[in-house]
Amino acid sequence: MTVDTFGIESADAIIDLALAEDLGERGDVTSLAVIDPQEHSQVHVVAREEGRLSGAALIERVYSALAHYQSAEDLCRVELSLADGAILKPGSLIATVSGPVRSLLSGERIALNFLSHLSGIATRTAAFVERTVGTDVAVLDTRKTLPGYRLLQKYAVRCGGGTNHRMGLYDGVLIKDNHLAAHADRSVAQGVVAARRYLDAESLQLGIEVEVDTLYQLKDVLRQAPDIVLLDNMPPTELQKAVKIRNAQSPSTLLEASGGINLDSIGCVAASGVDRISIGGLTHSAVALDIGYDWPDRS
Repeated sequence: MTVDTFGIESADAIIDLALAEDLGERGDVTSLAVIDPQEHSQVHVVAREEGRLSGAALIERVYSALAHYQSAEDLCRVELSLADGAILKPGSLIATVSGPVRSLLSGERIALNFLSHLSGIATRTAAFVERTVGTDVAVLDTRKTLPGYRLLQKYAVRCGGGTNHRMGLYDGVLIKDNHLAAHADRSVAQGVVAARRYLDAESLQLGIEVEVDTLYQLKDVLRQAPDIVLLDNMPPTELQKAVKIRNAQSPSTLLEASGGINLDSIGCVAASGVDRISIGGLTHSAVALDIGYDWPDRS
């Protein structure tokens, strides 16, 4: 699969921070102490378990940034064997990194941290997407991401076959319960009216999504035909009713299910007829994938 690389460049600032916290003022004192500066080698970056790859595109960026701490001749060369989005098996060769052993070791943990974390997200996303096969449902992420890592984590979701929800508060209107709670006298439909008035005044062409948690609220808000209605914490039987109401009142409005959806329940949710399913756990609950460096046998 081909994955667009939007968000990859956001890693550069994080890589700089990672190198600064790892190397400090002294550098990699262990490698400086025990490794000959003239010693060169190559390592294989290898998957230890099944999963979906994400973060391979960052390996070269890590070693390029590491060169700023060293002389030009210490630059490592990275040769990718697999692209992000690839299916991994135990033993899958992801990349080969060649260069001074000191440099290979100094960049090892940072490169693997990116690979393991992002591949974990891609793997978890792929598992959710697989449970929706046979439907037209899009599996979406949320804004429940690590500060500073949002673009990378959403990139990893795409590597797993998922779809990105809005990137931030700036690129779409999402009226949630707390927005309405601040104006207790305002209905969900009135919230949509207020949002449209603001967007028109600012000449902004952004979508409007609104969250509801009852069918009564759904019927109310569909009178204003928002772009998307988020159905919060509704069981599949309720979602099926919501789809029928939408079809009758505002067929162009997309329905998005969210709240407490897991691998056991996503199949039933997808079968209810909703268009989208958003899952915060794609990013906030992914387990790191086991990926390591295989060094040449020197025995």
